[in-house]
Amino acid sequence: MGDVAISVQGRCALTHIFTLALACFSAGAAAQVQLAANLAELSLEELANLQVTSVSRRAERLADAAAALYVITGEDIRRSGVTSLPEALRLAPNLEVARIDSRQYAISARGFNNSIGNKLLVLIDGRTVYTPLFSGVFWDAQDTLLDDIDRIEVISGPGATLWGANAVNGVINVITRRASETRGTLAEAGAGNRERGISARHGVDLQGGGALRIYGKFFDRDNTVRANGSAVRDEWQNGQTGFRGDWGSAASGFTLQGDAYRGSIQQPVGNDVTLSGGNLLGRMTRSLAGEDRVQAQVYFDNTQRDIPGSFAERLNTFDAEAQHAFQAARDHFVTWGGGHRRAYDRVNNSAGLAFLPDRTTLHWTNVFAQDEVTLGERWRLTLGTKFESNVYTGTEALPSARIAWKPDPQQLVWAAASRAVRAPSRLDRDLFVPAQPPFLLAGGPDFRSEVAKVLELGYRAQPSTRFSYSVTGFYSQYDHLRTLERVGTTFVLGNKMEGRSKGIEAWGTFQAASHWRLSAGALLLDQDLRLKSDSTDTSGVAAAGNDPKHQFTLRSSLDLAGNQHFDVMARYVGALPNPAVPAYSAVDARYAWQLQRGLELSVTAQNLFDHAHPEFGAPATRSEIERGFFVRVKWSH
Repeated sequence: MGDVAISVQGRCALTHIFTLALACFSAGAAAQVQLAANLAELSLEELANLQVTSVSRRAERLADAAAALYVITGEDIRRSGVTSLPEALRLAPNLEVARIDSRQYAISARGFNNSIGNKLLVLIDGRTVYTPLFSGVFWDAQDTLLDDIDRIEVISGPGATLWGANAVNGVINVITRRASETRGTLAEAGAGNRERGISARHGVDLQGGGALRIYGKFFDRDNTVRANGSAVRDEWQNGQTGFRGDWGSAASGFTLQGDAYRGSIQQPVGNDVTLSGGNLLGRMTRSLAGEDRVQAQVYFDNTQRDIPGSFAERLNTFDAEAQHAFQAARDHFVTWGGGHRRAYDRVNNSAGLAFLPDRTTLHWTNVFAQDEVTLGERWRLTLGTKFESNVYTGTEALPSARIAWKPDPQQLVWAAASRAVRAPSRLDRDLFVPAQPPFLLAGGPDFRSEVAKVLELGYRAQPSTRFSYSVTGFYSQYDHLRTLERVGTTFVLGNKMEGRSKGIEAWGTFQAASHWRLSAGALLLDQDLRLKSDSTDTSGVAAAGNDPKHQFTLRSSLDLAGNQHFDVMARYVGALPNPAVPAYSAVDARYAWQLQRGLELSVTAQNLFDHAHPEFGAPATRSEIERGFFVRVKWSH
């Protein structure tokens, strides 16, 4: 985005015009801690029995989930020493995570990674956090107290049948702990050579059997630098506060929670970018006879982003959904439901960039149904579909079929076929450069949904109490991908790219000793994208994403005597093709010492053996991700 040299002449003019628009748009665009004494307290059997909800929208064992699902536990996050949600996502071997600068990340699954990635659906406690501006996520606006995260469920592969359009290549579901699990007081402060931060949380019991927690946090992250050592001027400060209250149980109760945040980011020229927002969510669940359950959820989300000299946006989103899960017959378990989302989007345009109309109301309505059919003792067939309507393309059908076979309790073989779409965003239909005619770049009035048809085959096993692993192969066929087409003297967004991707995802965990655990992961990706014969796009397929052909991770978690812990994560990411980014290796390490009950001191190092390296962007303007050290003190009572 802001990392591409600007030119509107010559053979590559088309790409530069679109990139210039995106540059303006994006660049601006005891009680509660419960530290485990040793790793054996969470055995591999217990990990396999973790209850997950992202695959079927109801609780099931991780070992039984027929999907490429990786779970980042709250303990994984704590022991990694990371300070932000995007950094925590590096722990998932089935995700591509590339840091762009002080606060921007490119995050995707199975390819198509860029700074405005649009094929990955992200939820925080059931609240969808993508922006209708480009069908992606502003990662600088997504945060929570990391100590409060129970787990992050990461699905690579389509999740559209249950979660809707834009869940094309994956779903990230961040799930925080119930308030009853965070009683007492927690406070922490940390500082390092690249950032500083403080946070606090307090949890109490309420009359009538409820519990409440409140939290606050603030951090300040320094500028990044170019390869020549010059500062980028992207220093980032952000503060956030929030609460969560729970009454009843997780199976039958009520939750009310909300957050508010405000931050600022320096710009190379002009006033700072400012961002702020807040959300409020209510969710009610009721258990009925047997495993039957109903759930209803509503939330309101407000985001405000002001990029001086480019544009400003005010977005208010209202969302309501309900679902019902019940045993329809002896061998059939049905989950069905629906929802409606309405977004009021107001943009203050600049002379160089505009979303027209500058004020609009967007709405999405969906209904879905899924039937899990038990076929004997070892087979399970899941059939489902979702119908989702949007203001641009009408109603989209999102079907899927999954079959799972358990030859024994320690093995699972599964296969799936799915159709998913990435519905048009405001960028695809409403973006214009400049703001007044004659337009050099115009949104495509006939821009249609991008389509993916995906086949998957997976195997998950735990051959012993000390070793477990998962392997998934996938093949995806894509059509109607976004292109830049010439129409006279104007460039218009179109859908004249197609292609396929295939690959393998694998990860495993080995309990080397009662106090030592090793984890490894690998992602191999092969993409073949091409322009259709009638396309006038001269820029090629580079705008679709920039992905490594392979990446590998290795983690070691070691418990030492005297309540000390030592964790290391090494990762290798292959070279990115266009714009070219060299392959890199990075090693992160954390040492922690529990000085006494409720008091912990930790030291975290990132890029331990590398002074700096780039992870994304064009050579002339990209940021270098430097070596960092962070010292943190955490107290709980």
